[in-house]
Amino acid sequence: MSELPAIAIVGASGRMGQMLIKAVLANEKVTLAGVTDRTGHPWIGQDIGTCMEGAAIGTLVSDDPLEIFAHAQAIIDFSAPAASVEHAALAAQARAVHVIGTTGFDDKQLAKITAAARHAVIVRAGNMSLGVNLLVQLTRKVAAALDEDFDIEIVESHHRHKVDAPSGTALMLGEAAAEGRKVALDDVADRARDGLTGARARGAIGFHAVRGGDVIGEHDVIFAGDGERIVLRHLASDRNIYARGALKAALWGQDKLPGEYDMLDVLGL
Repeated sequence: MSELPAIAIVGASGRMGQMLIKAVLANEKVTLAGVTDRTGHPWIGQDIGTCMEGAAIGTLVSDDPLEIFAHAQAIIDFSAPAASVEHAALAAQARAVHVIGTTGFDDKQLAKITAAARHAVIVRAGNMSLGVNLLVQLTRKVAAALDEDFDIEIVESHHRHKVDAPSGTALMLGEAAAEGRKVALDDVADRARDGLTGARARGAIGFHAVRGGDVIGEHDVIFAGDGERIVLRHLASDRNIYARGALKAALWGQDKLPGEYDMLDVLGL
């Protein structure tokens, strides 16, 4: 039996699922424990290699995550909020590291993830890339250095298929800006402007979502003052940055105590 950590991938047929599978197969530090997809998907029972239009690798797509997780040391999950919550409970039973790149959770779902983290390591981040997590740190520091004479606006762009807005990354950036200003994001967030909205509220943190084409991910944090603007920007041109970050998180979590972590922990930031 291999001594390398075995990684399970959920949502095998998705764009990120396929990219994560390829990343695991190409990485000499891990093995593929198995892959899952939703019940009824045409890939169920098929070899994942041939499903992805390559050679067969002997791993069949399963619709039973509990069975797959039982043989995994880590699960990487870029699925949907409800599915990720279910996976968190199952990963906790298996005592496997659960890396969650899913976004769009509500408060009740986050509470369930927190409960699962009492029994296993959960690494959850709205974005797995090194560059974005550095941007989060910069945003916090700049927000702390500038007072409310500088208005903060966060603009994010993604492909037409993205279903949640603002993006998880935009919310990470908003939280960082709010922390820098020592306020609660829920108290200052401005997510919708339409019609006669009146003047911008002093101290608000605005969010804007652009959807179109095949944009992978672009995020701007704008600090707009009188006579000057500071713009912090991150542009993603390759989804592999997320796969690499997720694998790094899966390996990092192998010797950690149960609890909730994020990519700042993984990257030592």
